Amino acid sequence: MKLPRLSLLSQICITHLISHIHMLVLPILMPVMLMTRQDIDFIKIGFAISVFNIVSAVVQAPVGIFVDKLGPKRVLIVGLIIGSLSFLSLGFINHYIWLIIAMAIAGLANAVYHPADYAILSQNVIEKKMGRAFSLHTFSGFVGFAITPTLMLTVSSFYNVNMAFIVSGVIGLIAALILIPKASNEQNKSQQDKQSIDKTVQTTKVKRLPLITPAIFSMFVLFLLLSLSGGSIQNFSVSALIKGYGISLDDANIALTAFLITSSVGVLVGGQLADYSKRHGLIATGALVITALIALIIATSPISSTIVITLLIGMMGFLSGIIAPSRDMLVRNIAPKGSEGRVFGIVSTGFNVGGTIGPILFGWLLDQNHPRGIFWSAAIFMVLTAMIAFYQEIKGEKRK
Repeated sequence: MKLPRLSLLSQICITHLISHIHMLVLPILMPVMLMTRQDIDFIKIGFAISVFNIVSAVVQAPVGIFVDKLGPKRVLIVGLIIGSLSFLSLGFINHYIWLIIAMAIAGLANAVYHPADYAILSQNVIEKKMGRAFSLHTFSGFVGFAITPTLMLTVSSFYNVNMAFIVSGVIGLIAALILIPKASNEQNKSQQDKQSIDKTVQTTKVKRLPLITPAIFSMFVLFLLLSLSGGSIQNFSVSALIKGYGISLDDANIALTAFLITSSVGVLVGGQLADYSKRHGLIATGALVITALIALIIATSPISSTIVITLLIGMMGFLSGIIAPSRDMLVRNIAPKGSEGRVFGIVSTGFNVGGTIGPILFGWLLDQNHPRGIFWSAAIFMVLTAMIAFYQEIKGEKRK
């Protein structure tokens, strides 16, 4: 594999940033829409968001197969254009039925990003820089989350909600234009690679790989558990801190902000670690165990100091960030060459499944007046995740 030009990594990071912007557009604009439209309420918008996530979860694994067959860059461009057009259309069509249809289309497009992005990086980045490439990819998604509230609310305040939807679509189409010139080159390369693989298969009589293997399933579970532990802190820690620790809304949000910022820093550090060490399972295991211990301290201790809580949650964020590149390297290690899209598509579905289960579980804990259960849950899920990561390490499965 040749070392890719920086432009390739930059393009992938830009598309990942756009994908995270699109994931937050509707939730961020929800309050403004409720004030300006009479045909919707919280439940209706919540249902539209659920449609987005459910469609993405259902189609992500099949999309991964298309990524391997058709070429990741082409599929990525198509997904980016379709998703961008769906959000753009919401700026012109103000009917609730269309909101549901558009979010279903956007969910389909969202399923493209992880399989395509990871396949492109796995096939083009040299081994010794793979961890840093994965970390920059993840970091770009965090940046997308960070800028979306300011971008969408600023546009909607100066213009209106429709213009905010239009802007979210237009920036995605601009990103697609950046990718298109390289797509034809990649298609030619992918056809050559396919012919080479076919010849190898005919010569060596390699058997067709199964869709799901025990290793792929274990990584699917790992992603699901990471989604549950991360979602408990990102989405419910503020409510838990207010109800269970007597901390104000402002101070609880400061703690959550610390978690998000340190996670971004941790991802970059984790990329360096993933490149300097081949023991990706041990890195993930160690970080997960320490993070679980911190969550247990918060869950069991009568802490009321905002500073202490913020420091502890900030440490959890940093360690959670460190895990991400090693997590991705573990998946890459079990992905046969040429099947990266399929494998990443399957395991990434765990994020969507966890994102569906988590809110129900954590909402129930808060409704039952168990706010500390949020941190207990995080600790339990992290320990389970650590066990899977350690198993992958001792099993020592490598790329074929």
